[in-house]
Amino acid sequence: MQLATLYTRALNGINAAEVTVEVHLSNGLPAFSIVGLPEAAVRESKDRVRAAIINSNFEFPARKITVNLAPADLPKDGGRYDLPIALGILAASGQIDKTPLAQYEFHGELALSGLLREVNGSLPVALAAQQNNKKLILPIINATQAALIENTEIFAADDLLSVCQHLQGLVQLPVAQASNEENATYTGADMADVRGQHHTRRALEIAAAGRHNMLMIGPPGTGKSMLASRLPGILPPMTTQQALESAAINSISHQGFDIQQWKKRPFRSPHHTASGVALVGGGSKPLPGEISLAHQGVLFLDELTEFDRHTLDVLREPMETGVITISRAARQADFPARFQLIAAMNPCPQGYSCDSNNLCQCTYQQQQKHRNRISAPFLDRIDIHIEVPRIDKQALDNNAAKGETSEQIRQRVLNAFKQQKSRGPRLNAELEVKEVETFCVLQIKEKRLLEKAMDRLKLSARAYHRILKLARTIADIEDSPHIESNHLMEAISYRSLDRFINN
Repeated sequence: MQLATLYTRALNGINAAEVTVEVHLSNGLPAFSIVGLPEAAVRESKDRVRAAIINSNFEFPARKITVNLAPADLPKDGGRYDLPIALGILAASGQIDKTPLAQYEFHGELALSGLLREVNGSLPVALAAQQNNKKLILPIINATQAALIENTEIFAADDLLSVCQHLQGLVQLPVAQASNEENATYTGADMADVRGQHHTRRALEIAAAGRHNMLMIGPPGTGKSMLASRLPGILPPMTTQQALESAAINSISHQGFDIQQWKKRPFRSPHHTASGVALVGGGSKPLPGEISLAHQGVLFLDELTEFDRHTLDVLREPMETGVITISRAARQADFPARFQLIAAMNPCPQGYSCDSNNLCQCTYQQQQKHRNRISAPFLDRIDIHIEVPRIDKQALDNNAAKGETSEQIRQRVLNAFKQQKSRGPRLNAELEVKEVETFCVLQIKEKRLLEKAMDRLKLSARAYHRILKLARTIADIEDSPHIESNHLMEAISYRSLDRFINN
């Protein structure tokens, strides 16, 4: 029977669903049809496959060729099906042996010459192949990335001919090896470059230690963006599982995954003109947005008040849950989105702060309108609000003492991380209500202090719990088993916008 069956995968979010490629040759006028809900790029594979087979010194059969991509109700897109379709035609026509095909999964786009080109989503594909105990044949670039998934036999191929020779036992394709180099060492900008701003540096360290969201309010030129860009340098390196999650998201996006970024915290800084879809993801074929690309890393929103209010409000749910669900009429996809939000804004429309120099000429109503461009529920989800003042002239002098380096701060952050991990699987910013009641216990004196702050600032229940989480992080940095009054007072001081919102 002139029928061949092969296996490949289709991407649905960060998942890779198995696709069975069935190729049948029958008598009749020469024709080539592909069924199984193929999109344009898959339908166009007919021409690529025909040319690749001929240019690889094989015979393209002058028969009626039917290719079925099952399941039929799962949309298929991209050029990843070129390689399995070409191999299926060669196997069905008897030019290569069918027997070894069932052991493998095949992915790759074919050039007209028969060379294999890179496709996206190699990491989710490799993870699914590992779970199904299948070997993988991928283009060289994809194979190197997929080799990050351990205990999976992955072969790197240059072209269609070498794949056929491998299947027939004539040559052995090289087994892809993951790079042994650990790229976790941070080599970016250092916190020592920041002059002055000791209070803001302290707040950034606390934010890093507990993975708390943070908002910096200050006039232009005070170093808000400079500080935010240095946050990845004081965060601990990602675990292998976290790095795989982050890399898998990048591998299915248009930008792809760069293996040089392995185990490095992502830092995403979208422009304030970005739409809600650009931030959370979407499209007819759901793709990850900025919040998912920042998974396990930092999402920096500069000029926060210039973002559309409705655009910011779409971040509220993923900030709480760490997951975004993109729903369309025909498809639904879940993307992880556990990011740390760092935002910056000017204190008023003019941009100057209302300080002793009286540079700001905005009225109170104008300032209030400016702040109201950000909804209170959104601000409520940001643990730290801190005012960033102008830098003292003496701090800018070349002879002025420099602050601590990123590595020095990172050691304290690592110590705080270890204390949190010893209590449970979650960091302080992610604690649930029951865990807050267990790990953030206050003595009578501290309880009265927090109750007064709640009444004075009219804080919500969410803000109450966030202050407790923040105080717990400060206590962890200080190696204190209990939350003391000074820890609680410092945590309350980082809710500076509450007095504007609730007045």
